[in-house]
Amino acid sequence: MTDRRPLLRAIFDAAVAAAHPEIVLSAHLRPAPKGRVICLAAGKAAAAMAAAAERHYLDQLGIAPSKLSGVATTRHGHGVPTRRIKVIEAGHPVPDEAGLRGAEDSLRLAADADADDLLLVLLSGGGSANWIAPVEGVSFTQKQQLTRALLRSGAPIGEVNTVRKHLSRIKGGRLARAGHRADIVTLAISDVPRDDPSAIASGPTVPDSTTLADARAIVAKYGLTVDDTIRHALDDAHNESCKPGDPAFARAHFELVAQPKASLDAAIKIARQAGYGIIDLGADLEGEARDVAADHAKLALRARAEGKRVAILSGGELTVTVRGNGRGGPNQEYALALAGLLRNTSGISALAADTDGADGGAGSAADPAGAMIDAGTFAKMTSLGLDPDAYLDNNDATAFFTATGDLLLTGPTLTNVNDIRVILVDGV
Repeated sequence: MTDRRPLLRAIFDAAVAAAHPEIVLSAHLRPAPKGRVICLAAGKAAAAMAAAAERHYLDQLGIAPSKLSGVATTRHGHGVPTRRIKVIEAGHPVPDEAGLRGAEDSLRLAADADADDLLLVLLSGGGSANWIAPVEGVSFTQKQQLTRALLRSGAPIGEVNTVRKHLSRIKGGRLARAGHRADIVTLAISDVPRDDPSAIASGPTVPDSTTLADARAIVAKYGLTVDDTIRHALDDAHNESCKPGDPAFARAHFELVAQPKASLDAAIKIARQAGYGIIDLGADLEGEARDVAADHAKLALRARAEGKRVAILSGGELTVTVRGNGRGGPNQEYALALAGLLRNTSGISALAADTDGADGGAGSAADPAGAMIDAGTFAKMTSLGLDPDAYLDNNDATAFFTATGDLLLTGPTLTNVNDIRVILVDGV
């Protein structure tokens, strides 16, 4: 049987390339201002975006180096060399003290910007964890603990960020409030369903429609145990996020430079060129990873039974409700669930991976991006006596795919437009 893994990888690589800062950013960068360019970047693409901004202003426009400064806070392992913009590598998905420094430096530089300056804010997925600035009275440790609880709860990222916005001095429009004297231009790589600006990196420079009451309701919905300090902070009106009409946004502009749909379209193009009919499930899928996998497995089995040669593609961001003590992420869990549902089925192969190159994991640059499955996976399952359902029960997809040799290891891709999932059905 033909090995489909090179094609699966080519489809994934096309999705990543369509959102890389080197490709997408320069066309959106503004002319040099009368004053300084102060660049504040956060997220997994932050350093790559900052480097692209440096090339634009220093090399193409030729501004004096002294007129360009800033700080880019990115995930550990996602840094790249820069000349004028300081790069800080910080924790993700659980914030660390480096993220504290990055956020404080960013707030200080924003507050220092004046009317002739351009405050250039470059955002990508991961910015919510990278910029950590707890509200008064809430400690860094308490914010870490709440983040871990939210991530384990299975809450969609929008709900996670609703809580984080209301416990932050930088999220939910507050960075714009700090830098309101300058022109603020935010250029963002979207990693969220429906490209909601207030959800990308928790919307530090845009109005926020969520409220403290929403945050309290989410804590209650998932039965999270929080201490009195957090509870009081979520009751304090001073911690409400910035709303539409706030003077902070009088000189603020927001623009998307890369979107999940464009990356999904690039992936679809490669699959179509390879001769597959396309089932496009959209770029905004959400839900429990194993449940979505069950729905997609039914589609694949039906197509196979009908003798169709199709590619089933989707984007979005799935979640995992953690009940076991294993390791993995939503893409690996999706692939593991597929392996159990499709075991010993010929003619089907699949890939599920995060476009940033890290699916769950411990915050290391060596974390897997996701996993692939095909007939070779099923053969390994049999020869090694692996029960995918047992690994699924323990949320231990990484161990399963380590044993089968099916982890997708890309390293940091320096962008992030969420997940790409591909199932190739070659008929009977």
